[in-house]
Amino acid sequence: MRYLNGHLRSIAARLVRGRALIVAMLLGPVIGAMLAFAAVAAQDANVVTIDNFSFTPKELTVAVGTTIKFINHDDIPHTVVDKKLSFRSKALDTDDAYSYTFATAGSFDYFCSLHPHMVGKIIVK
Repeated sequence: MRYLNGHLRSIAARLVRGRALIVAMLLGPVIGAMLAFAAVAAQDANVVTIDNFSFTPKELTVAVGTTIKFINHDDIPHTVVDKKLSFRSKALDTDDAYSYTFATAGSFDYFCSLHPHMVGKIIVK
């Protein structure tokens, strides 16, 4: 009987360890994906995309010291130019990016110099 009790305890201990390993293997990728999604979502907060001849979002409010990344997803070149000439990108080809750090408060109206009907605004508080 002692042998049987000892054997059953040994099997139960292996099952518990096995379950813990299976749970860890299943939850690991799920938690990793959640963390990666959160990191991407946090990055997207300060991104302006250029697509279909428009800036998205058209207006963005940020704090002083924030860096905004402009990414061209259109299949033709675009630029990002502040109306007061505080910043100006080179021509951005497909998937090229331009970043600018807004060091002072204010309202920054910008446009594409190649397609002046494309406009947007950054409000820095």
